[in-house]
This record gives sequence, C-alpha cells and structure tokens, in this order.
Amino acid sequence: MSESDRTLPSSPPPAGEPRWQDYAVLVVDDEAGMRSFLERALSARGCTVAVAESAEAGAALLAQRHFDAVVLDIALPGKPGIAWLHELRDSGFSGDVVLITAFADMETAIDALRAGASDFILKPFRVDQIVNSLRRCFERARLARENFVLRRELADLSGKVDGLVGRSPAMQHLCALLKRVAPTPATVLILGESGVGKEVAARALHQMSPRAERPFVPVNCAAITPELIESELFGHVKGAFTGAADNRHGLFYYANGGTLFLDELGELPLPLQTKLLRVLEEKRIRPVGSAKEVPVDVRVVAATNRDLRTEVAAGRFRQDLYYRLEVMTLTIPPLRERPEDVALLAAHFNTQLAQRLGLPPLALGDEALRRLAAYAWPGNVRELRNLIERSLILGHLPLDADAAIPGAGEALPVSLAEVEKRHILSVLAACRGNKSRAADLLGVSRKTVERKCVEWGMAAE
Repeated sequence: MSESDRTLPSSPPPAGEPRWQDYAVLVVDDEAGMRSFLERALSARGCTVAVAESAEAGAALLAQRHFDAVVLDIALPGKPGIAWLHELRDSGFSGDVVLITAFADMETAIDALRAGASDFILKPFRVDQIVNSLRRCFERARLARENFVLRRELADLSGKVDGLVGRSPAMQHLCALLKRVAPTPATVLILGESGVGKEVAARALHQMSPRAERPFVPVNCAAITPELIESELFGHVKGAFTGAADNRHGLFYYANGGTLFLDELGELPLPLQTKLLRVLEEKRIRPVGSAKEVPVDVRVVAATNRDLRTEVAAGRFRQDLYYRLEVMTLTIPPLRERPEDVALLAAHFNTQLAQRLGLPPLALGDEALRRLAAYAWPGNVRELRNLIERSLILGHLPLDADAAIPGAGEALPVSLAEVEKRHILSVLAACRGNKSRAADLLGVSRKTVERKCVEWGMAAE
C-alpha cells in the first residue's frame, strides 16, 4: 500500500453518508501498521474504533462491549480469522464482518461467504474500498431497523389515528407545548385517560423533533407478559433462557437514533422499572444473558392512564423512576372536557375512515353533531372513532341505538366512574364475559379490564 493510499481524504463525505458516530467497529489484524491505518481512517469519519492483534484478543473485546461491525484479517496468529468467524456466527453475533487478506483463492472466498462474511477485500486496498464496504454494512443495519419498525406499524395500522385534531383551548395549549418540547432531548411523560390519543401525541412529538427521520417504535407494556418484557425491550443472547435459540435485538436497538414510546408504563414490573431507570441515566442496555452493555441513543416518551403519584405511594411504582420521567409532563384532557372538538374529530374520522374502508362518508347534520357533543365519551377519542367506523359500515349514525351511544337521549349518571363502569360492563355483557374481546373493543389491555372487575367485586375468569 502506497503512502498516498494511506492519506485520509479531505473532501466532504458524499450525500447519503451514514452517521458514522452511531457505529462502533472492531479491527482485528496482526499487523500493527494496518491496525493503525484502519483506526485513523475510520476514526476520522466519527465512528468508534477498537483494535486487536488476534482473534482471542478480539473475542475479549466483544465480550466487554458492543460492536456493529468487525474488520477481520484471515491470516492471524493462533486462531485463523475464518475459524473465529464461524464461532461468531454460531454464538449468535449478528453484526457485519468484513474479511481482509493478502492471500486468497477461490476456496477461501467460498469458505468466507459460507461463514457469513459480509464482504471480502484483498490487500493492498484503498481507503475508499474499506469505507464503502462498511457504509454498505451500516446501510443494511439501518434498513433492517426500518423494516422491523414498519412491520410493527403495519401490524396495527388500523388502530392508529393520524394527527392531533381540536380547536379547544386545552388542545391548543397541548400543541404549543409539543412544539416547544419536541426539539429538545428531554424525556417526556404523557398522562391521560385511556383513549385520549397519547400515542398520537407521542408520534407528533417525534415528527417535530430532530429524530423525525429515525425510527418511532411504540410498545404497549401491558400487552407483553412480565416474563418476556425485558427481552422484548433489551434483547437477549443465545441460550439466555429456554427457547432463546439465537441472539435477538430488543426494541431499544431498533429505536436507536429515534424515539421509543412506552405506553401503559404503569404496568411495568418493579424489577424492570429499576433497569429502565438505569438505561435512562446511562444510555446503555444489557441484553438478557449478556455480560456486556450496548450503548443506545434513544429518546424515551412514556405514557400512562394511572395516577403515578398514587402508584408511588402504594409502592407499585419506583419514586426515582417517576421523578426521572417527570422532566416534562404533558396531560391530554378527556374528550368530555372539550366538547367543541367532537365535531372536528367526527369529521376527521368520517373522511379518513371512509377512504380507508372504500365507503361513502356519513351525512353529519347539526342535530347529530349536537348529540355527539352532548355525550360524555367515557372511551374518549377512541370510542368516537369506533362509533364513526361502525356507522360507516352500517351506512348511518345509529343515534337512537343504546349500544351506539349509551345515554345519548337520557340524563347522564352523576359520577364519571359510574359512566365508565356501565360502559365497560355493557361491552363485557355484549361479549358474553370474554374479557380479551371486550378489551379489544374498548382499546385497553385485558389486564385493565380485569383490574376494573376486581375493583367492582367481580370474580376474574
């Protein structure tokens, strides 16, 4: 390799250049000059670089910290590079490995590909060759993250509401706060009753932030069993528990550079609350069964319909985590407190869902809108959306049907808690006691329905 080849380029990076500072690379080569050259070339682009002179030394570094890619020489003292690559893949290492060598034949190249090498580069090589190879590796990792997030979003697309809608003073105040908080890296806690649109607010926060081009990953903490939630968030290594056949990344990994939305945070088990607090403080995660920590750059937005102060007092939520999350608290008012937004929301859902369902929109007259605004909406925005969708399918707004708008033509119960109780029990009755089906219709977790039934002295199924 000539001295000119070793000179680092001074020209600016091309368009589409990855954010090299987001990645860490391990260089394993027995030649000190090659290690120094690669360390300088890659560090100049902003990525974190570590070097090792043998496979054994490289394995020790991998056991201590996370690397996104490995640049590995084939001819190493002790354990050969390809032999170590086979071990890496067998152990579940999912990062890219770029093999480099001065001596290669067709059999070696085939063996490298079979072992799972991402690329194969012959020495001597130019700076741009190794840079382009790693750029492709980082691009694949980015696409894998985005594909994972898109699959999750498509899986529950029908449950999403596009955008914040409302002209009430409360909603105007909320939108102003979102615009002010979005550009900052602050952790945000969103409070509000079930169905008010906490995830919609979280998505708006993400879209207005500098992280808008990075992933938004939502997770419902109540929908995952306590035994699996840690692995779901932080990932796990092969053999960490029964059924862990391979290494698996967690949602923090897929949200790297973006936003992780933890919905129904109050349902997190206490031991996991401790680990979440540590992640928020140190920006590092430890996959289940792993001895090493992985750095992450994730903004956490959490939401709950519980009173966390009451949960802290009852010992069900960690006080230190509560104060760590309370950096910025946004409260979304229930729909009954902003009846002037009902007509706008109804029109929004009418247009949106008619297009999605391929049906003609409803005719929403003044009398229909008046009666909609007069209803208390214990299920909040989600209940209104479900009513409009059901009405589009039926072809009319069934205002006279008790099942459509309970109490629309009669005096409302005095207590909001009683309205909520009657509504949940009516849905349970319609589902013949099936709590899972009722929870789906209500837009809450089964655990929430079961908790309410216990509060009302009803035996759980």
